[in-house]
Amino acid sequence: MKKIFTGFLILSASYINVSAQTDAYKGKKDLRYHIGANLQKLGTGIITSLDYGLGESFSIGAQAGYTLGVKKISGLDKAGFGDRFDLKARFTANLGSVIGLPSNIDVYPGLNLGLKNFGGHVGGRVFFSKGFGLFTEAQFPIAKYNSDASNYEKLNNQFSFNLGVAFDLGK
Repeated sequence: MKKIFTGFLILSASYINVSAQTDAYKGKKDLRYHIGANLQKLGTGIITSLDYGLGESFSIGAQAGYTLGVKKISGLDKAGFGDRFDLKARFTANLGSVIGLPSNIDVYPGLNLGLKNFGGHVGGRVFFSKGFGLFTEAQFPIAKYNSDASNYEKLNNQFSFNLGVAFDLGK
């Protein structure tokens, strides 16, 4: 994971001054799709999200994730679908243009309302060409619906790190 993260940072840093044809976030009616890896304690999986711009620096969206590689906990059956799957509504403040970043870079904090918790996310994305870029995001629970969660119940209900590709689906 450390090598993947380091490689992602080096790649991102090398393109910071690139003049991309696509803005990282355009504002109202903007449509961004992310797909990538979800890394968390006890497992790794796939995550996908779609964000729709409602204003100059605000978007809403949805996120779905499924944990594929789950570490076996001795004495327990395998993790079930309910442990592995998560669905969230997202509310995000897109701050790239607000803080003066180049148009192809965006950073964003936000809130999630999911099947397992109410949480937050902090992330960034950089676009290299028309319609294509990379994203990275950290997610964390603020309030868990089951505060006594244990074993596989912690999947998608703990700190996680996401990274992958981003696509501009807007006009």
